[in-house]
Amino acid sequence: MRKKWQRNLIQLVGIMFGSLLTGLAYSWFLAPYKIVPGGVGGLSQILFHFFDIPMGISMLLFNVPLFIISFIFMGSRFGTRSIYGMLMVSFFTDIVSFANLNKIGLISDLTPFTFLYDGERIFSILGPTDIYLSAIAGSVLLGLGLGIIFRFKGSTAGTDIPVALIKKKTGLSIGTGYWIVETFIILTVGLIFKDVKIIIWGYVNLFISAKMTDLASEGLPFVKGVYVISTKYVEIKEAIYEHIHRGVTLLKATGGYTGNEQNIIFCVMNKRQVSVMRDMVKDIDPGAFMILTDVHDVMGYGFKSRELDLSSPD
Repeated sequence: MRKKWQRNLIQLVGIMFGSLLTGLAYSWFLAPYKIVPGGVGGLSQILFHFFDIPMGISMLLFNVPLFIISFIFMGSRFGTRSIYGMLMVSFFTDIVSFANLNKIGLISDLTPFTFLYDGERIFSILGPTDIYLSAIAGSVLLGLGLGIIFRFKGSTAGTDIPVALIKKKTGLSIGTGYWIVETFIILTVGLIFKDVKIIIWGYVNLFISAKMTDLASEGLPFVKGVYVISTKYVEIKEAIYEHIHRGVTLLKATGGYTGNEQNIIFCVMNKRQVSVMRDMVKDIDPGAFMILTDVHDVMGYGFKSRELDLSSPD
């Protein structure tokens, strides 16, 4: 029971930290320049720029129907954390805005953060001359924040819910799920603001944030799959056992040109072992045919899974 409480506490703190990064991305870098990251955050910018409704409050309004989906399809625990994550993101998005930081006394002078953009006064950490840097920095922070939230089995609600469902049902990465879900939103917001630059920046933001989300939530793809076609497969197999300490699988195959039956060695290893494998195969059989491929995830002895489990824990 104690370990369970410790695990839950760590996860709640992790979700809070990810929410802080997400709020900073929206308030300091993206929202001032109408850079649409898609999702509820992108939709909230419409209410923010047209009706001056704080983005955090807009997120709450958009998220209500999506909570129902979360509870039904992702389980009560995931739904509860969706509420928590959404509240944290909404809270931090509004509280870290420069206007609110000035009200609560954390920033005494807003002059360094006040700029004129498209005839409007905005508050941003970077000026209009650095809009490109602002878009990149915001995208990186947004992706890191969302990835950390997913990493700790939480959600910010919004389009995270359908993205999580896509991953759970199809096995697609979180980043790919965002591409599918967010495209329609980016196009819609761009048309409403009547600015093609918003659509372009939206896709730049989506690309960077999706990659960073995958990185933060699932880690680097450090595993390689190796196929070796060689008549000296027995010697290569034994060398793998001795020097790389990995298991191998022999695949029965038939040469398309010669019609001869042969064995193909298949082995999974860490990236740092690939160079050893390459030199070893060349030494044994210079004429061997070797294929390297990225492996998304490995479940088994000697490997730590990168798969992100979004199901409710016991």
